[in-house]
Amino acid sequence: MHDQAKNRAGNYIAGLARSVILGSLFSSCLFLAAPGEGATLAGQEVRGGGSVDIRFPVAQYFQDYAAQGGNPRVETGRAVLMFPPGFDPARPWPILIVTSTTDANRTSPMDAEWYRRPATMEGWVVLASDATVKPHQDSTNWRLGMLAAALEALRKEWPQSAHWPVAFAGLSGGAKRSGVLGAMLAKSGTVNICGFLLIGINDDRVSEAYKTFHPSQDFLRVPIWLSSGMSDHLAPPGAHDHVRISLQRTGFQHVRVEAFDGGHQVKPAEVQRALRWFREMGKF
Repeated sequence: MHDQAKNRAGNYIAGLARSVILGSLFSSCLFLAAPGEGATLAGQEVRGGGSVDIRFPVAQYFQDYAAQGGNPRVETGRAVLMFPPGFDPARPWPILIVTSTTDANRTSPMDAEWYRRPATMEGWVVLASDATVKPHQDSTNWRLGMLAAALEALRKEWPQSAHWPVAFAGLSGGAKRSGVLGAMLAKSGTVNICGFLLIGINDDRVSEAYKTFHPSQDFLRVPIWLSSGMSDHLAPPGAHDHVRISLQRTGFQHVRVEAFDGGHQVKPAEVQRALRWFREMGKF
């Protein structure tokens, strides 16, 4: 029954993404300011090298999904976006989706700042989604509902962003959840996933998600960078090796374990290295 429930969840989000996210792309009007005038998102001015903290309405479909398990209904979502220098939404830009762990009441916008400088220096947009109310249970359904709603809000104003490459990043529990969210959205075929940056991870959740939600076999070609602190006591180097072996056994074709001098943390230089590798692998 547990497996059947997870399969139903995968099918649910696939239908969700197709009917709601894709539907919004072609029914929405594209607004881009003239060159030199900048652009707006959710009524806020967007500038290269800057950031916005936006609010947006959450469609009932996403509300229903996030509310599963007794969580409150969310009518208004929140997203933090950070932009590289020279950002212009008329051009394609890769997006780094940051997901936090649930420990210590962390939220994804809290963690986003760790990635801001290395990601924007490499020409990436950073995206972290949230709700405007707290959940009773910070579940994967909750996170997925808010992320899907944030992507819909972005695509309503910038439909072309649906084609931009997307990578997922997280530390510890955020790394585990990034893999699950990526697999669920890959199932829908509505995101162009170009990489996973999994930091301080001691358990392979990506393989489990792949077997549960059954995205296409292209998912096995997505590059995965495992970032391992040599003095990390929560996710020691040996644990990262076990995750690598598990991923390769599942069939993932491009998996790297890269060690750095440090503990259970996000190392900016390693974020830059990983994002450069994703660009090389994806040729974008």
